[in-house]
Amino acid sequence: MADGSMDLREVRRLAWRAITAHRLRSALTVLGVVVGIGSVIAFATFGASVQAEVVSQFQGTSASEIYVAPGGDSEGGGPDEADFARPAFTDHDVAKLLDIAGVRAVVPRGIVPTSSITHGGQTVARSRMTATTPAAFSADLLVEGRAFRSGAEEVVLNEAAAAGFEPNVTVGSTVTVAFPDGTRNLTVVGIAAGTRGDLTPQFAGATPRFFLPADPFYRTVVESPTVGVDQRAYPQVTVVADAGRRAEVKAAVAASLEDSDAAQLLPDDVEISVQSRTDVVEGVQSVIDRITRFVTGVAVLSLVVGAFGIANIMLVSVTERTREIGIMKAVGATNRDVMALFLAESATLGGAGALAGVPVGVAVGYGATRYADVGFALAVDWIAIAVGIGLAIGVLAGLYPAWRAASVDPIDALRYE
Repeated sequence: MADGSMDLREVRRLAWRAITAHRLRSALTVLGVVVGIGSVIAFATFGASVQAEVVSQFQGTSASEIYVAPGGDSEGGGPDEADFARPAFTDHDVAKLLDIAGVRAVVPRGIVPTSSITHGGQTVARSRMTATTPAAFSADLLVEGRAFRSGAEEVVLNEAAAAGFEPNVTVGSTVTVAFPDGTRNLTVVGIAAGTRGDLTPQFAGATPRFFLPADPFYRTVVESPTVGVDQRAYPQVTVVADAGRRAEVKAAVAASLEDSDAAQLLPDDVEISVQSRTDVVEGVQSVIDRITRFVTGVAVLSLVVGAFGIANIMLVSVTERTREIGIMKAVGATNRDVMALFLAESATLGGAGALAGVPVGVAVGYGATRYADVGFALAVDWIAIAVGIGLAIGVLAGLYPAWRAASVDPIDALRYE
């Protein structure tokens, strides 16, 4: 202090000496910050990992697919189960959509009630199958065989369904399906990884699924308000656009459905949802991001507890070192020097907690992803935020104790016992 002020190295040395003089107390204080930082990073990492996993499933679908179904009501609510399953899109609507420029295919989808399916003497319960059209199966989705033909007694299975029998169902096998009006023998003509219109083919592929041609098996009909005759009506439709024309096709589909059978058959308070894969992905990302931010925000509260711990230990330190402060001031230390010393101590505690909390949080987050069986993704932004908060907490929590130490009267401090 030859110039009347301590240099930075001296401040750091004295701060470190004060911290190591009470190792256990300092360690417990740092632990509070570690828990806070680690919690924030663990929750954020797990949220980022779940988001990446879910989004990757959606991104496995075709970018050119547009999903049409009953959507939210006019006041912004979501559809209830009855609305979502309501057969509203007639053959007239399907044909009208197919005429839109840039549309490669239109894939309607409905449910056919069944009770069981038998193969090789083995019978499994099955309450429903999916009715669709041959356009549901693109070449890249077929693992073996081909798509069924409309009007034929044929069926396509996914891989999970084929493996559900012993021996496995193969192309050319015959399966017996029990429908409400009797049993029918169907020929297996294809094994598919999924169909067009599957938002998450990876998830859907894990569930046994059976696909029938809408003609002749789908018998849900309504009277078309436009043409005045009974037609098949489907609860969902997927429109496949030409490459690079998704946006314009989506707009044309939405415009076409404003004057459609579905618009007249659905209740007035239920709108028709027209969404592309990008829309769905963005919606999923938004929901998961909100949940992650909420849960991570709760974890930030533990950082506040850590801040109180640092403030508490620093106030105790000021009281314990009152005489030392008096001596420092008597030999020339300024109020600024004293404040710098105590701020350095609190910042060191906060910084140590922040740095130690990063690997702890990443490790806990990694363990959570292994337990949940999802891919691991680092939340880099949250790691930077958490470290910054830890350092800020160290400084802010030490401000009042440092000011209190600097305001100690040296005469009174020297008499302090």
